[in-house]
Amino acid sequence: MSKLLKAKTKEEKQDWQAMFAQWAEEAPEGPLKRYYQAGMITPQTSLQDTPLLALDLETTGLDPKEDEIISLGVIPLSNKIIRCQGAQYWMAKPERSLNAESVTIHEITHSELAEAPPLEAILDQILAALTGQVIVVHCVAIERQFLLEASMKIYGFPLYFPVLDTMDIERHIIYKPWWKRFGRQPSLRLDACRQRYKLPRYKAHHALTDALSSAELLQAQIAHHMDPTADIANYWL
Repeated sequence: MSKLLKAKTKEEKQDWQAMFAQWAEEAPEGPLKRYYQAGMITPQTSLQDTPLLALDLETTGLDPKEDEIISLGVIPLSNKIIRCQGAQYWMAKPERSLNAESVTIHEITHSELAEAPPLEAILDQILAALTGQVIVVHCVAIERQFLLEASMKIYGFPLYFPVLDTMDIERHIIYKPWWKRFGRQPSLRLDACRQRYKLPRYKAHHALTDALSSAELLQAQIAHHMDPTADIANYWL
Protein backbone atom coordinates (compact mmCIF):
# COMPACT_ATOMS: atom_id res chain seq x y z
CA MET A 1 0.00 0.00 0.00
CA SER A 2 1.10 3.58 -0.62
CA LYS A 3 2.39 5.67 2.26
CA LEU A 4 -0.83 7.71 2.48
CA LEU A 5 -4.30 6.36 3.07
CA LYS A 6 -6.69 6.96 0.21
CA ALA A 7 -8.96 9.98 0.60
CA LYS A 8 -12.65 9.34 1.12
CA THR A 9 -15.07 10.14 -1.68
CA LYS A 10 -17.34 13.14 -1.34
CA GLU A 11 -20.25 10.83 -0.45
CA GLU A 12 -18.25 9.19 2.37
CA LYS A 13 -17.26 12.43 4.10
CA GLN A 14 -19.32 13.61 7.05
CA ASP A 15 -19.91 17.24 8.00
CA TRP A 16 -19.86 17.04 11.80
CA GLN A 17 -19.99 20.82 12.06
CA ALA A 18 -23.39 20.90 10.34
CA MET A 19 -24.67 17.98 12.39
CA PHE A 20 -23.63 19.64 15.65
CA ALA A 21 -25.51 22.79 14.64
CA GLN A 22 -28.65 20.72 14.06
CA TRP A 23 -28.35 18.83 17.35
CA ALA A 24 -27.73 22.10 19.21
CA GLU A 25 -31.26 23.11 18.21
CA GLU A 26 -32.84 19.75 19.05
CA ALA A 27 -31.09 18.79 22.31
CA PRO A 28 -32.85 19.52 25.62
CA GLU A 29 -31.63 22.42 27.74
CA GLY A 30 -28.63 21.54 29.86
CA PRO A 31 -25.08 20.17 29.53
CA LEU A 32 -25.70 18.21 26.33
CA LYS A 33 -27.20 21.22 24.54
CA ARG A 34 -24.20 23.31 25.59
CA TYR A 35 -21.90 20.58 24.30
CA TYR A 36 -23.48 20.77 20.86
CA GLN A 37 -23.70 24.57 20.94
CA ALA A 38 -19.92 24.73 21.40
CA GLY A 39 -19.74 23.39 17.86
CA MET A 40 -17.25 21.33 15.90
CA ILE A 41 -14.40 22.15 13.53
CA THR A 42 -15.06 22.34 9.79
CA PRO A 43 -14.47 19.27 7.62
CA GLN A 44 -11.73 21.27 5.84
CA THR A 45 -9.61 21.59 9.01
CA SER A 46 -6.27 19.86 8.47
CA LEU A 47 -5.45 16.76 10.49
CA GLN A 48 -2.46 18.55 12.04
CA ASP A 49 -4.68 21.41 13.23
CA THR A 50 -7.41 19.17 14.65
CA PRO A 51 -7.97 19.17 18.43
CA LEU A 52 -7.70 15.51 19.43
CA LEU A 53 -8.64 13.68 22.62
CA ALA A 54 -7.81 10.00 23.12
CA LEU A 55 -10.52 8.17 25.06
CA ASP A 56 -10.95 4.72 26.51
CA LEU A 57 -13.45 3.22 28.89
CA GLU A 58 -13.87 0.03 30.88
CA THR A 59 -17.27 -1.59 31.23
CA THR A 60 -19.03 -4.43 33.02
CA GLY A 61 -19.45 -6.25 29.68
CA LEU A 62 -19.75 -5.75 25.94
CA ASP A 63 -23.48 -5.03 25.55
CA PRO A 64 -24.10 -1.26 25.75
CA LYS A 65 -27.81 -1.81 26.41
CA GLU A 66 -27.20 -4.12 29.36
CA ASP A 67 -23.72 -3.34 30.66
CA GLU A 68 -22.34 -0.19 32.28
CA ILE A 69 -19.33 2.12 32.15
CA ILE A 70 -17.18 1.85 35.27
CA SER A 71 -14.11 3.88 34.30
CA LEU A 72 -13.11 6.38 31.63
CA GLY A 73 -9.81 8.04 30.74
CA VAL A 74 -8.94 10.84 28.32
CA ILE A 75 -5.66 12.39 27.13
CA PRO A 76 -5.37 15.40 24.78
CA LEU A 77 -2.95 15.20 21.87
CA SER A 78 -1.95 16.51 18.47
CA ASN A 79 -0.36 14.63 15.59
CA LYS A 80 3.04 15.10 17.29
CA ILE A 81 2.48 15.82 21.01
CA ILE A 82 0.64 13.93 23.78
CA ARG A 83 -0.31 16.29 26.61
CA CYS A 84 -0.19 13.98 29.61
CA GLN A 85 -0.66 16.89 32.00
CA GLY A 86 -4.17 17.25 30.59
CA ALA A 87 -5.13 13.63 31.26
CA GLN A 88 -8.32 12.97 33.22
CA TYR A 89 -9.68 9.77 34.76
CA TRP A 90 -13.03 8.92 36.30
CA MET A 91 -14.52 5.88 37.99
CA ALA A 92 -18.27 5.31 38.11
CA LYS A 93 -20.23 3.04 40.43
CA PRO A 94 -22.50 0.72 38.43
CA GLU A 95 -26.12 0.07 39.33
CA ARG A 96 -25.57 -3.69 39.29
CA SER A 97 -22.87 -5.85 40.81
CA LEU A 98 -19.73 -6.59 38.82
CA ASN A 99 -19.45 -10.06 37.32
CA ALA A 100 -16.35 -12.17 37.85
CA GLU A 101 -15.49 -12.32 34.15
CA SER A 102 -15.28 -8.54 33.73
CA VAL A 103 -13.31 -8.12 36.98
CA THR A 104 -10.75 -10.59 35.64
CA ILE A 105 -10.28 -8.37 32.57
CA HIS A 106 -10.23 -4.84 33.96
CA GLU A 107 -9.23 -5.73 37.58
CA ILE A 108 -11.50 -3.05 39.03
CA THR A 109 -13.06 -4.44 42.19
CA HIS A 110 -16.25 -3.74 44.12
CA SER A 111 -14.26 -2.07 46.90
CA GLU A 112 -12.60 0.36 44.46
CA LEU A 113 -16.02 1.41 43.17
CA ALA A 114 -17.72 1.58 46.57
CA GLU A 115 -17.08 5.32 46.99
CA ALA A 116 -17.21 6.21 43.29
CA PRO A 117 -20.09 8.43 42.08
CA PRO A 118 -22.70 7.09 39.66
CA LEU A 119 -22.08 7.91 36.00
CA GLU A 120 -24.92 10.44 35.96
CA ALA A 121 -23.02 12.52 38.55
CA ILE A 122 -19.88 12.83 36.38
CA LEU A 123 -21.19 12.75 32.81
CA ASP A 124 -21.35 16.58 32.78
CA GLN A 125 -17.59 16.64 33.50
CA ILE A 126 -16.93 14.09 30.77
CA LEU A 127 -18.95 16.19 28.31
CA ALA A 128 -16.85 19.22 29.19
CA ALA A 129 -13.69 17.25 28.34
CA LEU A 130 -15.16 16.08 25.01
CA THR A 131 -16.34 19.54 23.96
CA GLY A 132 -14.84 20.68 20.66
CA GLN A 133 -12.64 17.58 20.36
CA VAL A 134 -12.29 14.89 17.73
CA ILE A 135 -12.11 11.68 19.75
CA VAL A 136 -9.41 9.05 19.24
CA VAL A 137 -10.46 5.49 20.10
CA HIS A 138 -9.54 1.92 19.23
CA CYS A 139 -12.84 0.35 18.10
CA VAL A 140 -15.48 3.04 17.73
CA ALA A 141 -18.35 0.64 18.39
CA ILE A 142 -17.48 0.40 22.08
CA GLU A 143 -16.91 3.99 23.19
CA ARG A 144 -19.51 5.61 20.96
CA GLN A 145 -22.28 3.11 21.73
CA PHE A 146 -21.74 3.00 25.49
CA LEU A 147 -21.68 6.79 25.76
CA LEU A 148 -24.72 7.08 23.49
CA GLU A 149 -26.68 4.69 25.71
CA ALA A 150 -25.56 6.54 28.85
CA SER A 151 -26.59 9.86 27.33
CA MET A 152 -30.01 8.55 26.33
CA LYS A 153 -30.58 7.30 29.87
CA ILE A 154 -29.33 10.45 31.63
CA TYR A 155 -30.25 13.26 29.22
CA GLY A 156 -32.92 11.61 27.07
CA PHE A 157 -31.00 12.59 23.92
CA PRO A 158 -28.09 10.93 22.09
CA LEU A 159 -24.45 11.94 22.47
CA TYR A 160 -22.47 11.82 19.25
CA PHE A 161 -18.90 12.83 18.49
CA PRO A 162 -16.51 12.56 15.52
CA VAL A 163 -13.95 9.80 15.85
CA LEU A 164 -10.56 8.77 14.55
CA ASP A 165 -10.68 5.00 15.04
CA THR A 166 -7.16 3.56 15.16
CA MET A 167 -8.56 0.06 14.58
CA ASP A 168 -10.36 1.16 11.41
CA ILE A 169 -7.29 3.09 10.23
CA GLU A 170 -5.09 0.03 10.76
CA ARG A 171 -7.61 -2.18 8.93
CA HIS A 172 -7.30 0.02 5.84
CA ILE A 173 -3.52 0.10 6.12
CA ILE A 174 -2.94 -3.65 6.29
CA TYR A 175 -5.89 -4.94 4.25
CA LYS A 176 -4.98 -7.32 1.45
CA PRO A 177 -7.60 -8.84 -0.92
CA TRP A 178 -6.09 -12.33 -0.63
CA TRP A 179 -7.18 -12.51 3.04
CA LYS A 180 -10.58 -13.70 1.89
CA ARG A 181 -9.02 -16.63 0.02
CA PHE A 182 -6.70 -17.76 2.77
CA GLY A 183 -8.49 -16.42 5.85
CA ARG A 184 -5.31 -15.10 7.42
CA GLN A 185 -6.16 -11.66 8.76
CA PRO A 186 -3.58 -9.96 11.00
CA SER A 187 -4.84 -9.08 14.47
CA LEU A 188 -6.38 -5.65 14.95
CA ARG A 189 -6.19 -5.75 18.74
CA LEU A 190 -4.62 -2.64 20.22
CA ASP A 191 -1.41 -4.30 21.38
CA ALA A 192 -0.96 -6.16 18.08
CA CYS A 193 -1.37 -2.93 16.12
CA ARG A 194 1.16 -1.16 18.35
CA GLN A 195 3.72 -3.94 17.85
CA ARG A 196 3.73 -3.30 14.10
CA TYR A 197 5.15 0.15 14.90
CA LYS A 198 7.58 -1.09 17.58
CA LEU A 199 5.70 0.82 20.29
CA PRO A 200 6.26 -0.19 23.94
CA ARG A 201 3.98 -2.75 25.55
CA TYR A 202 1.71 -1.62 28.37
CA LYS A 203 -0.56 -3.55 30.69
CA ALA A 204 -3.97 -3.50 29.00
CA HIS A 205 -7.48 -2.78 30.30
CA HIS A 206 -6.90 0.37 32.30
CA ALA A 207 -8.86 3.22 30.72
CA LEU A 208 -6.14 5.85 31.04
CA THR A 209 -3.32 3.57 29.90
CA ASP A 210 -5.35 2.38 26.93
CA ALA A 211 -6.19 5.99 26.01
CA LEU A 212 -2.44 6.69 25.99
CA SER A 213 -1.88 3.54 23.91
CA SER A 214 -4.43 4.70 21.33
CA ALA A 215 -2.88 8.18 21.22
CA GLU A 216 0.60 6.77 20.55
CA LEU A 217 -0.76 4.38 17.93
CA LEU A 218 -2.50 7.20 16.06
CA GLN A 219 0.69 9.26 16.02
CA ALA A 220 2.58 6.30 14.55
CA GLN A 221 -0.13 5.75 11.93
CA ILE A 222 -0.02 9.44 10.95
CA ALA A 223 3.78 9.38 10.67
CA HIS A 224 3.78 6.29 8.44
CA HIS A 225 0.54 6.33 6.48
CA MET A 226 -1.42 9.58 6.72
CA ASP A 227 -1.12 13.13 5.45
CA PRO A 228 -1.15 15.67 8.32
CA THR A 229 -2.07 18.45 5.90
CA ALA A 230 -5.13 16.62 4.53
CA ASP A 231 -8.67 17.58 5.56
CA ILE A 232 -9.87 15.85 8.71
CA ALA A 233 -12.95 14.80 6.70
CA ASN A 234 -10.73 12.24 4.96
CA TYR A 235 -10.20 10.40 8.22
CA TRP A 236 -12.95 10.98 10.77
CA LEU A 237 -15.99 8.74 11.25
